[in-house]
Amino acid sequence: MKRAALKLLWCAILLCMAVLAQGGRAFMQAEEIKLTITPAKAFFLPGETAVFVIEANGGARVEAVITHLAETVDTMGANLIDGKAELRWTPPVIAPRGYGLTVRVFDQEDNILAVKSSAFDVLAHWLQAPRYGFLSQFESGRSDMAETMAANARYHVNGLQFYDWQYRHEELFPPTEDYSDLLGRRMSLDTVRQLIDAAHTRNIATMPYTAIYGASVAFYRAHPEMALFESNDQPYEFGDNFLIIMDPSPASPWSDHLMGEFGRVLDNLPFDGIHLDQYGAPKSGYNAAGERVDLAEAIPGFINRTAEVVQNRRGDQGAVIFNAVGNWPVDTVAPADQDAVYIEVWEPYSKFMDLHRLVSRAETLGGGKPVIIAAYIHPENSHNVRLANAVIFASGGTHLELGEPGAMLADPYFPKFGMMDESMQAVMQSYYDFLVRYEELLTLDTTNAPDRAKALTIEGMPAGNMRSQDQVAVIARQGVGFEVFSLINFMGIDTGRWATAVTKAPDPLANLPVKLHTDRPVVRVWSASPDGDQVAAQPISFTHGQDETGATITFNLPRLDYWTMIVVEYSS
Repeated sequence: MKRAALKLLWCAILLCMAVLAQGGRAFMQAEEIKLTITPAKAFFLPGETAVFVIEANGGARVEAVITHLAETVDTMGANLIDGKAELRWTPPVIAPRGYGLTVRVFDQEDNILAVKSSAFDVLAHWLQAPRYGFLSQFESGRSDMAETMAANARYHVNGLQFYDWQYRHEELFPPTEDYSDLLGRRMSLDTVRQLIDAAHTRNIATMPYTAIYGASVAFYRAHPEMALFESNDQPYEFGDNFLIIMDPSPASPWSDHLMGEFGRVLDNLPFDGIHLDQYGAPKSGYNAAGERVDLAEAIPGFINRTAEVVQNRRGDQGAVIFNAVGNWPVDTVAPADQDAVYIEVWEPYSKFMDLHRLVSRAETLGGGKPVIIAAYIHPENSHNVRLANAVIFASGGTHLELGEPGAMLADPYFPKFGMMDESMQAVMQSYYDFLVRYEELLTLDTTNAPDRAKALTIEGMPAGNMRSQDQVAVIARQGVGFEVFSLINFMGIDTGRWATAVTKAPDPLANLPVKLHTDRPVVRVWSASPDGDQVAAQPISFTHGQDETGATITFNLPRLDYWTMIVVEYSS
């Protein structure tokens, strides 16, 4: 009997091992399915059919669900042929609007092998919802144009700054097809043209970098009357014998010269506008006649003249963007004739929540213009990138950081970019998908609401919108019939400075008891997050209540890693 029982036991063990082995192989197969979703374009124009190329290294067919905010609007499917399928869907002619896309891969027996989310949007112009990126490599023989733009389309980057593409600061258009820039980098006009053309096939705008007042030493010596002086005979210099600062006053001969250069560039290359840079200093000086020049007053006029040049050559589709270095002089340039408020962040704006304050104020000063933040963070500091993007996106802004394949801006000299590993690329994909999927809640149909941020509290947890460490930051935005509360987790991080490496992830938080003060009738509450698998709308049950300050709703937030967005919808 003992031998028979032992034999039966071994048979049972072997059977279990066989079953587990089969299950393990099935699990490994599901895990090994690599699924890629590439939108045909970075965004789609009203009336344009949205096309997506799906690639999978296994499976028989794909099925996609399209959502708008918390609602499912359509489904579609296609068979995988040689690992590829094409999905096509014509959105309603409503712009701007963002959509979610969730793709599932099935085998022949209708088992789900892989699931992945993406997003897309419909815009009349890229600057309705800009995702500004960069290119900095223009050498002869570059051959990855199509791959570069496909990668940008996957991240939904819809505008690219061509950084340091020019021949000289004072002579932008090169005299020959192959040329060297001021630093001796070998460049090619043919490469520039091919990159522009490849970008345009994906609905990606292209913007040539220019500087409003830099000129070579040789040019200054030939034209001293154009310079900006710190004393009667000493012009301002930038770098050691590198550039001389010229006078960008609207009526100066230098401005006349550079407007001619802008026109020449747009006449000879199909760029979509002009990107204007400055160096943050000097802030004042003297022209050749000895008259004082206040650059905070002069630069808006320069921007307006540039806008006239662009309007004459590109019409309403053209664009002008100016860099407010260190947030200066944002008060005067934000209302000028530029199409976005672009801020390169430096001290004293060193904390994560400083990014929120910069975006919010720029949004107000610009009268609702989109806000673009340039804050350079190396991709190896992944916690910094995630927290900075959470703050910027939740505040209604976007972040200049992507563009060259697999790269992330890590330095103010753009060719010194850092490379993302696969894990970081996946994180960035999720955050940019989230930005596009919920753009109406984060940017388009909402405004900053700092007073409402104070209406949300978390029991037993420090929460507010000031500190960048040891609290859950609350950023609130309001729309018609709804409010959006972004919770950003700074608990447990070792620094609140965005440019100093955060060495550990925020402490993950679960089952947070949330109270929101509101006297409006709430009909629905839901959440979503770019972290983990919570990108789709997650319904939240809530309870009405009352405390000493008035009516409330209370609910539990299941999880907070880096950033979770809570949407509260009200009765009309």
